Amino acid sequence: MSECARAASAAESRFRIDRPIAPARAPRIIALDEGAAGVTRRVAAQHGWANARFFVCEGGSTGGLLLRDIDGLPTLLDDALARADAVFLVATEDSGARYARTIGRACFERGVMTAGFVLGDGYEADDAIAALRPHARVLLPTADESDVVEVLTALRA
Repeated sequence: MSECARAASAAESRFRIDRPIAPARAPRIIALDEGAAGVTRRVAAQHGWANARFFVCEGGSTGGLLLRDIDGLPTLLDDALARADAVFLVATEDSGARYARTIGRACFERGVMTAGFVLGDGYEADDAIAALRPHARVLLPTADESDVVEVLTALRA
């Protein structure tokens, strides 16, 4: 009997984990522009995310960068990053490049892993990519927003 066949046997079933694996991360997914906001809202609605929190950049305030969560509640960037262990920035064009720089620096200062999703077919987000590059450990240019779901699912967000 092969190892695979033995592992599938009833005798070995007592060693299987029969519960879902608990989420291991507390990621923040932040839309940098209006197109990315639509993507982020759709991704947030698609899945029963455990610890993920979704935000849209709104602009500056005297207390720092202002975000809005998917329900519309305002949150300062510092508060959103308080317990985050990963931040995923979503861009579809260049208007959020300055937000990318601000968030990237804040994550770097806190030691929070940063990654970027750049959605689009062309070069609409070159400035956003340039702003993300110094701070993001991973940059994923893609034309398919389901890639965002796949990555977050793989990370048990």
